[in-house]
Amino acid sequence: MKRALVVGNSDGIGLALTHRLVAEGWSVVGVSRSPREDLVQHVVDVTAEEFPGVLAQVGPVDLCVYAAGVGELFDPADLAAQTRAIEVNLIGAARTVEAVVPGMLAAGGGHFIGLSSLADVLISADAPGYAASKAGLTSYLLGLSAALRPRGVAVTAVRFGFVDTKMAKGSAKPMLVGVDRAVDVLMHAVRSRRPVVSYPRRMSVAARLLRLVTRSTLKR
Repeated sequence: MKRALVVGNSDGIGLALTHRLVAEGWSVVGVSRSPREDLVQHVVDVTAEEFPGVLAQVGPVDLCVYAAGVGELFDPADLAAQTRAIEVNLIGAARTVEAVVPGMLAAGGGHFIGLSSLADVLISADAPGYAASKAGLTSYLLGLSAALRPRGVAVTAVRFGFVDTKMAKGSAKPMLVGVDRAVDVLMHAVRSRRPVVSYPRRMSVAARLLRLVTRSTLKR
């Protein structure tokens, strides 16, 4: 039986993915800051000092999915919220890679997936910490993919637009995707092991066009 670790699996995409993996015969261990009695789970925040030690307790896995994420709209009175987005979305993912990838390399194979965002191409005044964290995450995962694939370990950045979870903030949510559909995309990524998966593709194109417009405006 293949073993999977899902970081951030107490709700949203991580929870739905955990149930799907179990249904398809995987043995799944979760890590989240919120407890779920119906899951095999360790309760710890990804920013906590003890987080790497908890991952060490999990042991070797064939698949690790980093689904933890936070993001708040910009409030000049709460800049700490922007810092936390970077700590959770980017640094937490990097700490997870540091803990689990050596075991994959020792086993001669494995797959690490990080949930990034189509916002990784944007300069965002609405959520600068979130956009910056996802830009860093995508860049890091693609670099790891190039470095680790020759060694038998696949790394994938899955770039979603708006998914119908608590993370989808703001009044406008174009091309909103349901959680089940998002899990379908993730399972395709598990099977294909491609370096990057973007969904919806039309929104990916729109985000790139918006980036060009934004950069043009900033140069004025």
